[in-house]
Amino acid sequence: MKLYRLLTEDDTAAFCHKVTAALNKGWELHGSPSYAYDAGKGLMRCAQVVIKEADGEYTPETKLGAQ
Repeated sequence: MKLYRLLTEDDTAAFCHKVTAALNKGWELHGSPSYAYDAGKGLMRCAQVVIKEADGEYTPETKLGAQ
């Protein structure tokens, strides 16, 4: 099965750590990161899509972060 995740976080080192953790679990970057201003928080937010091939069959109960 092919898995898809959209990782988001404030524009801090926490975002880089989140993406790095996913890469070290076998996820691969897909496309470029995105940035947007969060007016409610008054700061920039980051987003990055990661994808992964995994064994099994996808169901809505699949825990993507545990893969």
